[in-house]
Amino acid sequence: MLEVVLSLLAGLVLFLFAVNNLSSTITDFAGESVRIWILKFTKNLFSAIITGTIFTTLLDSSSAVIIIAIVLINAKLLTFKQTMGIIMGANIGTTFSSQLIAMNIGKYSPVLLVLGFVLLLVAKSNKLNNLGKIVVYFGMLFFGLYTMERAVEPLRNEAYFQHFLTSLDNPYLGSLTGAILTLIIQSSSATVGMAIVFAKKGLLSVSAGLALMIGAELGTCSDTLLATIGGSKQAKKAGLFHLFFNLCSIIIGLIFFEPFVKLAMYISNSNKFEHIIANGHVLFNFLGVLLFIGFVPKVEQLLNRWIKE
Repeated sequence: MLEVVLSLLAGLVLFLFAVNNLSSTITDFAGESVRIWILKFTKNLFSAIITGTIFTTLLDSSSAVIIIAIVLINAKLLTFKQTMGIIMGANIGTTFSSQLIAMNIGKYSPVLLVLGFVLLLVAKSNKLNNLGKIVVYFGMLFFGLYTMERAVEPLRNEAYFQHFLTSLDNPYLGSLTGAILTLIIQSSSATVGMAIVFAKKGLLSVSAGLALMIGAELGTCSDTLLATIGGSKQAKKAGLFHLFFNLCSIIIGLIFFEPFVKLAMYISNSNKFEHIIANGHVLFNFLGVLLFIGFVPKVEQLLNRWIKE
């Protein structure tokens, strides 16, 4: 049992290390162009949503994109109104990583590690060095997931562990667990990734995996709120908007949880639980944006009344 726990922790640490360094390295690789493009394509709500989606997909971190937006607000380069679209788009963009995790590419992670290491060895410029780091971090990310996948196999025979995972079929308990786990490890991608890994090994049901995913959406608000401490009132409104938007999506998701699970299974057209959870992640965030987009002006007015300049 100790070996299982240590292997699971090792895989999780590799994954978190890769996720935490990936976004900053990609930002360094892109240079100031990240901020320039964010500023350029946030003129209206729809372009801001698309911008948030694209940059979150590229940086593999919704928190990184939202925190960059908060930094730009504090620098008075972005307004709270522009940031709302970026936040909503970031929620859609973060689902790209769950699609990658659902694919069985973990076993090819050593190829990325070797390729990245070779690039680091021959790098004679910062650009090539950062590119090598990006490839290595992607390799570490997938190798971490692969390690966790192998580590959890013996848990099939542990009755108490199976009982705990079965209890997560309750959407409220599953969501609470997902929120707490994300709050602890500070990565919604890791929480969703673990849910997919456990489902792939037959240890987690579709409903439990989707409940964990929904809870992760709440837990991920913590680092955004922390980033607003000491910031301007516009930045604080952006942090509260992120929390309010995710909270509304979660409440609606839990109210209509059973139809949501059925819809995720229907659109997936697959018996593989990992693909259903990954597709459910996309569906949840896309529908959240679709349902919320009409209320953005009202929420903006509400937050402007709560926090006056």
